Amino acid sequence: MNEKMYGLGSARSVIREIFEYGKARKAEIGDENVFDFSLGNPSVPAPLCVKETLCDLLETKDPVSLHGYTSAQGDAEVRKKISQFIEKEYNSENTPVSSPDLIYLTSGAAAALTCTLTAILNKGDEVLALAPFFPEYRVFVERTGASLVTVPCKSGSMRPDLDLIEDAINEKTAAIIINSPNNPTGVVYPEEDIIGLSKLLSKASESIGHPIYLIADEPYRELVYGDCFVSYIPNYYENTVVCYSLSKSLSLPGERIGYVSVSPRTKDAQKLYLALCGAGRALGFVCATSLFQYMMASLLGKTSDVSAYEENRDILCSALAEYGFSVTKPDGAFYLFVKSPISDAKKFCEKAKEYELLLVPSDSFGVEGYIRISYCVKKEQIERSLPAFKALAEHYRKGE
Repeated sequence: MNEKMYGLGSARSVIREIFEYGKARKAEIGDENVFDFSLGNPSVPAPLCVKETLCDLLETKDPVSLHGYTSAQGDAEVRKKISQFIEKEYNSENTPVSSPDLIYLTSGAAAALTCTLTAILNKGDEVLALAPFFPEYRVFVERTGASLVTVPCKSGSMRPDLDLIEDAINEKTAAIIINSPNNPTGVVYPEEDIIGLSKLLSKASESIGHPIYLIADEPYRELVYGDCFVSYIPNYYENTVVCYSLSKSLSLPGERIGYVSVSPRTKDAQKLYLALCGAGRALGFVCATSLFQYMMASLLGKTSDVSAYEENRDILCSALAEYGFSVTKPDGAFYLFVKSPISDAKKFCEKAKEYELLLVPSDSFGVEGYIRISYCVKKEQIERSLPAFKALAEHYRKGE
């Protein structure tokens, strides 16, 4: 038996543990009495165009081909449409940022990341992750025999610290993962940070004699508020691989559909793509669900009602600030990253359970002293939870 895999299976992630606790607690005292902010599970329904597209496919497309195998890397016509959409939507420099022959369809962003990391990494390599980061990055990296190196973001702003990134790079550095809009902070990295990071990585790649791949994890790309601008990384850095998913933008987390797009400007792009195909083969991630491949081709650029998340964000930010919590309003995704009133975030989250508030401590995200609140829940839950947040704040204000 593989002991490492046993360890991963026998101990769920902190997020999943809290989610399962919430399910059990709801069965005891009722759904309406438990305020579960653990999982990034969209509460906004998928837009009507999802249902219409699926119904149309089921009614008009030959059922044998609709439900049959596609090419291992995904249907050719679907990949062509994805590439055309990317070129139209994000190409601002008149140089290719996508090619259908460099796109691999996957069962969601997790599969996209796992395939990409498996294609890139060798035993002993290092991957930089900007903390705070999604905890499963560590699992995806370490299963390859490589190591995840944590690089703290700037305190307060949670923006990339280019000096610390530069200090962390060495000859073992194979890749860096960035996630903007970010989980768990909701921060959208400003264009100036992306430009600075791109210059730094180009210089470092030349210095150490091999490319440092920039892996852009982008399941939240469309989930931004106001006129916030999200940089498309291949426009700034040559050796980029984009991992994308429809899970969050279209409220389809259970359908597991996404893709990997290798930038045509990447050094030995075709070789990397073939390694990606090999990784998909080795991992058994070939032929993502065909029905949702065809659906995706028709719905590129569509989103669920983002305004509902924005309203939730505004309600929570205003109330928590009023109660005395240190809160920075995020520009994207659907998470608040809140400073814990005590240094031990795990202890704080255990205390929060006494008020039926299910919050995630920041330790597994690579930093200490914060909590993540996933506000992609019904507005009614947020409104019902406010007295509990207020009581929790008063508990610490009184020094109990």
